[in-house]
Amino acid sequence: MGRSPARPTGPRGGGRRGSARMVLVLLALGVVLVTAGAAVAYWRDGRPPVTGDQVADVADALDAAGTPTPSARVSTSPSPSPSSSPSAVAVPATGPGTFVTARADGTTVGTGNRVRRYKVLVEEGIDVRPSAAAAEIADVLADRRGWTRDGATSFRLVGSGSYDFVVKIATPGTVDRICGAAGLRTRGEVNCSVGTDVVVNLKRWVLGSPEFDGPIHEYRALIVNHEVGHRIGHGHETCPGAGRPAPAMMQQIKGLKGCVANAWPYGRDGVYLGGPSVP
Repeated sequence: MGRSPARPTGPRGGGRRGSARMVLVLLALGVVLVTAGAAVAYWRDGRPPVTGDQVADVADALDAAGTPTPSARVSTSPSPSPSSSPSAVAVPATGPGTFVTARADGTTVGTGNRVRRYKVLVEEGIDVRPSAAAAEIADVLADRRGWTRDGATSFRLVGSGSYDFVVKIATPGTVDRICGAAGLRTRGEVNCSVGTDVVVNLKRWVLGSPEFDGPIHEYRALIVNHEVGHRIGHGHETCPGAGRPAPAMMQQIKGLKGCVANAWPYGRDGVYLGGPSVP
């Protein structure tokens, strides 16, 4: 009787199992590489919101969104200072995106022939009364240290009818949506100026900035003066010299460069507190 055929042993049977293991290893390695690639893409294209002094300038705020058009500017303001007094006003992450208009018409302030009519709107559901916000903004624009000191500009708060610009106070999420529609990435942290809208981040309105050493109402004056300055045609400026007031049109969050924090375009003596233009 002949011998039974020998069963395959060693390399052939082990080769099949080895090949299967190799396929599994390659598949696992592929998953790791894809995951790593996704993580890199996330860091490059969808980084988490920046805070504090990372919010440095327009380029940082825009990231991959590109350079803003002249009618769409980011105004950078950071997270609150640890020394800031806690506020009783809550700052929800987002809101409904609908607004209440302050129904308070004001008198014209300033002696300039160019009267700029503006409205104040506050997002629904936040703990800021439209009438109170409008009164505070009107006081800033009426101040003789403000833009009316140029002798050409006047302002008038209106509750209805035609207007030149709108000041909107909104939650960080709503600011992101409004500014994002113009290609600006505010990331829940900063204000922006888009078209006829001055969009104020509630976080900045309530908590201020660590770069501004002063009371919150002064920081709000800086927000208003800076953004309205853009609306009336002013660009960014930088520090004119050590120890001098920082221009209201300076992006003071980038660092004061030796200047002293300041909220106003003009001094009490009527001298313009400007500095060299920033391209």
